[in-house]
Amino acid sequence: MALFDLPLDELHEYRSASVEPEDFDAFWTKTLQEAREHDLDARFELVDTGLTTVEVYDVTFAGFGGHPVKGWLTLPAGAAEPLPLVVEFIGYGGGRGLPHEHLLWASTGRAHFVMDTRGQGSAWGGGGGTADPIGGAPAYPGFMTRGIDAPENYYYRRVFTDGVRAVEAARSHPATDASRTVVLGSSQGGGITIAVGGLVPDLVAVAPDVPFLCDFPRAAKLTDRHPYREIGLFLKTHRGRTEDALRTLSYFDGVHFAARGRAPALFSTALEDQTCPPSTVFAAFSAWAHDEKEIEVYDFNDHEGGGPYQQAVKLRWLRSYL
Repeated sequence: MALFDLPLDELHEYRSASVEPEDFDAFWTKTLQEAREHDLDARFELVDTGLTTVEVYDVTFAGFGGHPVKGWLTLPAGAAEPLPLVVEFIGYGGGRGLPHEHLLWASTGRAHFVMDTRGQGSAWGGGGGTADPIGGAPAYPGFMTRGIDAPENYYYRRVFTDGVRAVEAARSHPATDASRTVVLGSSQGGGITIAVGGLVPDLVAVAPDVPFLCDFPRAAKLTDRHPYREIGLFLKTHRGRTEDALRTLSYFDGVHFAARGRAPALFSTALEDQTCPPSTVFAAFSAWAHDEKEIEVYDFNDHEGGGPYQQAVKLRWLRSYL
């Protein structure tokens, strides 16, 4: 697929038409307050992985509604001091997988926490182990329209809250230095990264790659690829509900979380990406509030983005912050 979105010079000038709800901050303040009424109950169980260069802990903590959420905490073997912390979120359909799938960041001498995504983990990778015990109104198969009838019911309210609590859980371990925390992820993980970056005020840096969950009004009409296409297919059946659906989605739009970003940020996008179109990524990047921000652009790539090349960019970039 050749270029299908705006030319690069127009991408830099593009701004989203997504309308921020007047009670956006109040909604998220209340959501997180309710989540914190439950004890975080972060539990770390050392597991035998057969790996000698790292120590791995099977983690359980209380996310949205006090529901148990899983994760892996990986530490460099023998580390004696509190370590800089990298918290990672996973792409759509994937789960935390197996410990040996996550060795990069601990190999840099940092603590690494990867969060399982509730209800997912059955589409690729090593699987997931976190249920989503809350049901919802009729929805198109997938996760994009679960609970889209109201912001209070929407699936990503639970996931974004889990993301904030994941940072709190990882920071609670004595081997981690809470004052040096970075969040990152790709695709859905990038979207969660932007949300957490807007909700957690004291991060050192954020790095969302080819992020999903940004600029819903444009994304839902521009691309016919899943997962965004789930929204259109739902509205194809539920005629006349477009305005209500977009209202719900506005509480979860990365553009609005980006406007609250208080840490340096490194974004990436790919100009042939039909899954997370570059204009939707630039919408969040342009809205990111912190002055220190960069975006890597991969001209001839689809949703794989920069892949290992972007990992190398992040390794160099994070030296300034961790």
